Amino acid sequence: MLSANKHALRLARHARNVSYTSSRAASTVVPQETDVVIVGGGPAGLALASALSSQPILRNTLKVSLVEASDLDKVRGWAPPSGTYSNRVSSITNASQAFLGEIGAWAHVEEGRTCPMEEIQVWDGLSDARVTFSMQDVLASHLPGMESLPQMARLTENLNLQRALLRHLDSTSAVELFDKVKVQSIQREEREGGGWPLVHLSDGRVLRARLLVGADGFNSPVRSYAGIQSYGWAYDTTAIAATMVHHPRTSFQTPNTTAYQRFLPTGPIAFLPLSPTASSLVWSTKPNLAKALLSSEPGVLASMINAAFRLPEVSLRYLHNLIVDSANTGSPLDAQQLREEISWRERSHSIDSRSAYSLAADTTGVPPVDADALPPLVTDIQPGSAASFPLRFNHADEYIGDGAGARTVLVGDAAHTIHPLAGQGLNMGLGDVEALFHCIQKAVHTGGDIGSRTALLPYARERYFENHKIMAACDKLHKLYSVTSEPIVWARSVGVEVLNELDSVKAALMLNAGSQSSRRGPSRTQLGASFAADGVESLARTMSGVRTLTEGVGNMVGAGVQRVLKGLSNSQRP
Repeated sequence: MLSANKHALRLARHARNVSYTSSRAASTVVPQETDVVIVGGGPAGLALASALSSQPILRNTLKVSLVEASDLDKVRGWAPPSGTYSNRVSSITNASQAFLGEIGAWAHVEEGRTCPMEEIQVWDGLSDARVTFSMQDVLASHLPGMESLPQMARLTENLNLQRALLRHLDSTSAVELFDKVKVQSIQREEREGGGWPLVHLSDGRVLRARLLVGADGFNSPVRSYAGIQSYGWAYDTTAIAATMVHHPRTSFQTPNTTAYQRFLPTGPIAFLPLSPTASSLVWSTKPNLAKALLSSEPGVLASMINAAFRLPEVSLRYLHNLIVDSANTGSPLDAQQLREEISWRERSHSIDSRSAYSLAADTTGVPPVDADALPPLVTDIQPGSAASFPLRFNHADEYIGDGAGARTVLVGDAAHTIHPLAGQGLNMGLGDVEALFHCIQKAVHTGGDIGSRTALLPYARERYFENHKIMAACDKLHKLYSVTSEPIVWARSVGVEVLNELDSVKAALMLNAGSQSSRRGPSRTQLGASFAADGVESLARTMSGVRTLTEGVGNMVGAGVQRVLKGLSNSQRP
């Protein structure tokens, strides 16, 4: 919560804002009475509008409006050619999918443009310490509520979800949509006892909101109006997003339903499945390298993606410098030159050309024994799909406005922005929407004021700490894996290998990340007791051969730690 001094400064700033805009508030335009005004037509804003239109009592009680600056008809009419995909893809957890199903929106999602995620493989780019999260872990854990899950999550394009939400809204006709209209200003009406927010639109209309919802992104006008401060920082990394084309898995392999992520010192690279022959890339790396890769021919990016999942870090570092230096001199490396350089690096590391770790590996017939440990080799980048965006950490000090900023609430990116390494940004926003929806629903059922602090406080209590916990974990992971100091690499790698042996711990982590089909399932006490019992038992089994740290490292996680030590040695070898 804000300190007293900070709170006083915020109220003073609001007083100046209200006095500055009072003449406009006194204009002759008659405000349009609205119970809920949602600013922002992204996934979070559309999901809240869909939720509020999903129940007859809310449809008949509340007048809801949504304001979006862009043309929503472009989303409605989105129809990409067969086999092509948008480069903005999200992992929809089972909990998020269940909520979307409950409000009737998931039925409008084009299932053919979604892909189940049944396994995640994550490993250290320096030591190769690896942890695998899979449905088998879930089934083996015997945690309550996890027995019948079809998948860990479902991957789909953001536009597929947005189009589905719009189709759901169009089918109910319960929400008034104002698109191609910008918010010009937001003022508080001058009334005794506290007025409502007045939202002035660029087409001259004014909306008077009992509750004003900011789903309007990082630079949120609603957050500014409410006087809610935020804290955060920009990461020294840029994310490259693209749609990758590759050969289908052979009949000897598992289908393309595994997500892969390798943590490099420059940032993590993720390979997310979309179809048998297409996957989505999210690669967090240094801005100068991202710029050089995006300015190169597509074959260079494709080869570097393949190398980033396979080559030791020392060779990747050399290739990164080579690509950046070549771009800076005005003579960028072409795809053939890069392939020759990668081939030489493979030979210097004694990588067998028949291994899945070689870019020359045969992708037909019987695959190498290590083929499932790596994503398919990328053959091309979908034209026009490669793009980049900066990465930030940002969290609002609070989610609901107070004083001069009363009757406002923040959801999604307006409240928080997060590093994409865990794929939780959209799910956090949908979690916000679900919690806020239940608060509004309860206020309507009990005859309360949906814009009052009393009605909104349970939302802030439920979501603030939950979001902060995820954000802090992702931020610390990003920073931890940026470190190249050998003792720290060794410690984190041993931790990962130990974690990989504890099925119950991994299942509990997946449950907390939304793999359970409902956020409102078994109590945390029940889950904690089961998790603790199974976790201790697994830990005892794993550590049974350990006598002392110096004597037992080789037995603590068997071959796992030996791979750590070998990987550390290889990462330092030119």
